[in-house]
Amino acid sequence: MTYLAIDFGGGSGRVIAGTLTAGEDGKKRLDMQVIHRFTNRQVRLGERLYWDFPALFADMKEGLRKAAALKLDVKGIAVDTWGVDFGLVDRDGCLVSNPVCYRDERTKGMAAEFFKEVDATAHYAVNGTQVMDINTLFQLLSMKKAGSPQLDIADRLLFTPDLFSFFLTGEANTEYTIASTSEMLDAEKRDWDWALIDSIGLDRRLFCPIVMPGTVRGQLRQDIAEETGLGRVDVIAVGSHDTASAVAAVPAANDECPVAFLSSGTWSLLGVETDKPILTEQARVAGFTNEGGVGGKITFLQNITGMWILQRLMAEWSEEGAPQEYGPLLVVAAEVKTDALIPVDDDAFQNPQSMQRAINAYCHSHGMTAPQTKAETARVVLQSLAARYAQAVSHLNDMLPQPIRCLHIIGGGSQNQLLNTLTQQALGIPVMAGPVEATGMGNILTQALAKGEVSGVGEMRQIVRDSM
Repeated sequence: MTYLAIDFGGGSGRVIAGTLTAGEDGKKRLDMQVIHRFTNRQVRLGERLYWDFPALFADMKEGLRKAAALKLDVKGIAVDTWGVDFGLVDRDGCLVSNPVCYRDERTKGMAAEFFKEVDATAHYAVNGTQVMDINTLFQLLSMKKAGSPQLDIADRLLFTPDLFSFFLTGEANTEYTIASTSEMLDAEKRDWDWALIDSIGLDRRLFCPIVMPGTVRGQLRQDIAEETGLGRVDVIAVGSHDTASAVAAVPAANDECPVAFLSSGTWSLLGVETDKPILTEQARVAGFTNEGGVGGKITFLQNITGMWILQRLMAEWSEEGAPQEYGPLLVVAAEVKTDALIPVDDDAFQNPQSMQRAINAYCHSHGMTAPQTKAETARVVLQSLAARYAQAVSHLNDMLPQPIRCLHIIGGGSQNQLLNTLTQQALGIPVMAGPVEATGMGNILTQALAKGEVSGVGEMRQIVRDSM
C-alpha cells in the first residue's frame, strides 16, 4: 500500500509517496519518493500578508494527479503544515478570505494587551502554551479588536491542514496536534478551552470537533476523486502540525529516556516527549509549550528561531548580486573565529529590512565586533543558535527527572554539519543527525498506523532506524 504525505512548509510544498516494504531480513522499511514539488509564497495585498491558498490547493491536486498517473496503489492521503494559521469558511462551505500569514503585523502587541486583563500563571496552567504574538489566540483577538466582519460571516474556523482536508473531503474537523498550537486548547483535557473562548467573545460554532492522529477524517470528494483519478481514497489525520509528524519519526530507541529532539528548519523546535503536559510556573517562565504529539504524547518544547536568519541572509546576498552556496560558505565559516553572539529570538531578527544590518547593529550596540565577511556572519548566526539550544537544554534538565543524554536533530537543518558540531560542543552531549525527511516519514507512518500496517509509535521509530 502507498500513502501520500502532503507536506507544506513556509517556502515550498511537496507531495511524497511512501510505501512500506519487508526485506529478506524481515525488517520493514519505508521507501519514499517526492512526486511533486511546488512553491509556497506569501502575497501582500493592501495591509495584509496572505498565503495563496487557492494556488496551493491547485498544486496539491496536481501532485495527486501525478500519483494517479504513476498507477500507485494509494490507500491514504494526509496533510501537514506549519502551526497557528487558519482559514474561515462560511455556512455554504466557501472560503471567506485567503488565510493571513503569521508574519503579518496585525498581532503586534496583542499578547501584552491580553495579559493586562488575564493572569499569565493561571492562563498557562490551563493552556500550557509558549506566548508568542503569532499564536492563533492573538490573531483572533486582533480581528475582534478591528471589528472584522469575517468573524460574523464565518461558520467554521479551520487550521491550515484542516482547511486543506476540508476542501478535499467536505468534512470539517480539527486535528489535535494543530489545535494545540493555538493557545486555545485545554492541555490536560485535550479539548477546546471553552471558558477562554467564551471570555473573549468568540462563537463556539467556529470550533470543530477534535480528531486524533491515526484516524480517518473522510474520503476524497467525488469531484476530486474523478479529477485526480485516485478514486475515493481515505484522508487521514496524522500529526498535522509538521513538528508532531517529525517528532513521531525521531529514530530513538525505546531505552532512551527522555527522547530529546530538535526539529531543525526555518524554526527550531527543541524539546522532549512526555506523557502529560508540564504546566508549572517554571515551565511558563522558561518559555516552553505543551503541544500535542502522535500516540497520545505531549511534545514539551520551545519554539526557537531556526535557519530563518541564515535563509534571509542568503536571499539578501543574492539580491545584492553576491549569491552564496551553503556548502562552500559553511566550509569557510567552520574555519573563522568570532566571539559575537546574537539573541536569535529577539524582535530585531524576526523580519528586518536587512538581516545583515540588523546583526551588525546589534553587535555594535553591545560592544561586540561585527562580522566582516559573509562567512563570519554565518558563523555568528550558527554559534548563536547553538548557544540558544544549550540554554533550552539547560532549562529542560532543571524540569525533568533525568537529564537529557543525547539530542536527535531531524529535518532539513540536520544536514548542516557545522551547526551540528557547534551544537554538540555547546551541549556537551552526543548529537545524532537525521532523518532529513522526518516530517514526511512521520506523516506516512501515522497513516500506516491508521490502516493497521504499523502497531504503534515504537514500531514507527524502528522502521525509521531500519530505513536510514
